[in-house]
Amino acid sequence: MEHLSFKTTGTCSQKIEIDYEDNKVVNIKFIGGCPGNTQGVAALCKGMDINEVIARLEGIKCGFKPTSCPDQLAQALKTISK
Repeated sequence: MEHLSFKTTGTCSQKIEIDYEDNKVVNIKFIGGCPGNTQGVAALCKGMDINEVIARLEGIKCGFKPTSCPDQLAQALKTISK
């Protein structure tokens, strides 16, 4: 299993910890942010192919912000996608 620690920008969460293996998400933990929403996103993405998560979450905005916690997760996963 591999691990990525990603510092977010433009969101309430400060960091995302991601465990992954064979291009699949094993575990995600958001540091900061809206707990219910980030836990929900993490639970829904568990076991998914990294590229599928990126396709579903990239570009989501939070209110008037140009990004969101889900979008930041997609950006993090883009650094490791195959």
